[in-house]
Parts: sequence; C-alpha cells; structure tokens
Amino acid sequence: MSKDTKPAYADVMSNRALAPFGTTIFSEMTAAALEHQAINLSQGFPDFNGPQGIMEAAQKALSQGHNQYARSMGHPALVEAVANHVKTNYQIDVAPYEEVCTFSGATEGIAAFLLGYLNPGDEVILFAPFYDSYQAVAALAGAKVKTYFLQPPNFELDLNLLESLITPKTKLLLLNSPHNPTGKVFTKEEMTDISELVKKYDLTVLSDEVYEHLTYDGAQHIPFCSLPNMWERTFTLSSTGKTFSFTGWKIGWGYGPPHLAQAGLRAHQFLTFCAATPLQVAMAHALNNYQESYLAELKSEYLERRNILAQGLALAGFEVFMPKGTYFLLADFSRHSKSPDRVFAHQLTQEAKVATVPPSVFYPQDERTPKHLLRFAFCKQKSTMEEAVQRLSQWAKKTA
Repeated sequence: MSKDTKPAYADVMSNRALAPFGTTIFSEMTAAALEHQAINLSQGFPDFNGPQGIMEAAQKALSQGHNQYARSMGHPALVEAVANHVKTNYQIDVAPYEEVCTFSGATEGIAAFLLGYLNPGDEVILFAPFYDSYQAVAALAGAKVKTYFLQPPNFELDLNLLESLITPKTKLLLLNSPHNPTGKVFTKEEMTDISELVKKYDLTVLSDEVYEHLTYDGAQHIPFCSLPNMWERTFTLSSTGKTFSFTGWKIGWGYGPPHLAQAGLRAHQFLTFCAATPLQVAMAHALNNYQESYLAELKSEYLERRNILAQGLALAGFEVFMPKGTYFLLADFSRHSKSPDRVFAHQLTQEAKVATVPPSVFYPQDERTPKHLLRFAFCKQKSTMEEAVQRLSQWAKKTA
C-alpha cells in the first residue's frame, strides 16, 4: 500500500464523537490567508506583542528557575493574582487555593470542566453562534447539546424560548459574555432572567468571560456569578491571552465554589496537569501590574480599530452589526453575493486578499443557521485594519 492510499479501516480509528466537526475553521481560513497572501482577520490573535514588561517577567521567571511542574490547580503567584484581580474588578472574594484553577488557555478550561462535570446523556444548553470547541467537547463527554439561536440584527434573548429548551436531563447552561462572535454583551436584566431559570430548574452555569475587559459604547460586563444566589452554581472562565495580547502563551483560569473548581481539576490533571510554569509566573506579574490605565488604553485602541473596520465595511457595501464587546465584528454580505458564507469567505480571501471566518460553522446546521454573515477580527494594528479596509473598498469597486 502506498503512503497516499487511505486504509479501509481509517475512518473507524478516530473517535466517532468528533466526526461531525472536521478540521477547525480557524486552521482552514488561516491556511487560505497564507495561500493567497491575505490579511488574516479570521483568527482572533493580535499581530503585535503585548507589553514589554510582561515578556521581561517571563524571561526573569525562566532565569530564576520557575521551570518545573507547578501545582495542578495553579502556581501560587498566579492563583493569588487571579483572586486579587476578581476582588479588585468585581468586589468578589475568591479563595485562591480552593476556588481558582489555572489551565492551558481558557479552551482547555472549557474542555476540563465539561469533561469533569458532564456525564453521558446530560444535556447542555449553548447560545449559537458559539465558540467551536463547546459543541465538540460536549460530544466527547457524551452530552446532548440543546441550542438557543441568537439571531441578527439584535441577537436578543427570548426567555420563553430559552425555557422551552430545558428538560429534566438539562444539567448545564454555557453562557459566553461578551459574546464571540456576535459582540453581544448580555445585559444585567437578561442575565437576571437567566439566573431565575437556573434556580427554577436547578442548573449549573459555565460562564466564559474571556473578553471581560473588552466592552464598548457604555456596555458593562457583569460576572454571572455576582448575581444573587449564583456563586454556588457558576464556574467562571477567563484568560490572559485576550487581555494582554499573548494568545500563544495559553494561560487561562477558572474560579468558582470548591465543588465546581474540583470538577474542572478532575479532568485538567489528566489533560495537561499544569500550564507552563514560567508563563504562569509572568501572567501573575501582568495581573498585578497592568490594570486600570493599561486596560483603559487597550479598550480605547480596540474601539478605534473597531470603528475603522465598521466604517470601511459599510462603505464597501456590507451591513455591519456593531459589537459592544470582544474584538470581533459580524457583517452581512448579502448585497455582494447569494453564496453560502463558507464559499464567499474563500472568494473574499482570494479576490480581496482579506481572510474572515464564516460563522455558520458556529451554529448547528439547520434552517435557522444564518448563511449570509462573516466574522472579522479587529485585534490587529491600526495600520493592518486600514490596509484591510482599503483592500475591501477596492474589491467592492471592482465587483460593483
């Protein structure tokens, strides 16, 4: 048999639970961007480094010998910094050694908690569109996904529709706010309504808050666990990658009551055991030293880039759904094409030299899934955003 020949048994050697998901869209579109020398606004990573002082803290940690396994729940410096961060920003008291668990990025935190908490046959409610790992890891855990569809243009919450998804098997609700990819920031009223359902049906919430510091236009991020009677029912995830622009370091954390922190730890200890020790020490330094003024400047810079992108897309004939959080923006391309979003995303990468993500991959595939949107990332340098907008404008004029 040649190396190019696929063995007959190849399809049964992989975990069938992952068969529906294929290759992640981020790999697909990043590969397309490289092939066509396109500006990559598909994958959510900055094209610049985070603060120099944080890189120096990592170098110092390496030279001072922080190079062996950390405790599985997290290096003491980092779990203490996380607890202090939560107290400073939200006035929530967290016990660092019992209620904080660090992960190899928030994505591993999602996997660790879902695998450690769910049992086969449990049901979990997701808000679509959703980060692609949610559905894949739920499948690995043997859980059934029930989906609430957030629909453009307003992505509003219908509480009666959400309640209709709950059954006696429902165990977990996975909430993401600020929300990727819509940019929606759930309001306090919406979250209070959700909390009433959580209490009524005795549910647990996994709250993905990795974009907690990226809100705009007066939108306010409120941790779900801070709502009345929600602490004991909520495990909260966040990440240093989005806040400090070091996505490749993969340092995330979660916090919540001990019984939920232990649920995440149960799987985490067998997945990675611990995140990279010197980078944990460096991110403790970041949390302790880069707060109010740094976060205000970061938000201001992203707001400027969001506005550059939004204005450019509108001038290029896209309908823009202005995000109030994250560093992503959804836009409707219906004026340009009736093709499905995945087809049009590749067309735009090839013709305009700008790569995006087709967000239909973040929905279950049925008639409610929008096929006329694209997701653009604006976590790039101002010059990158200006060049991308110029390319889109030139492309729009050529195809008009």
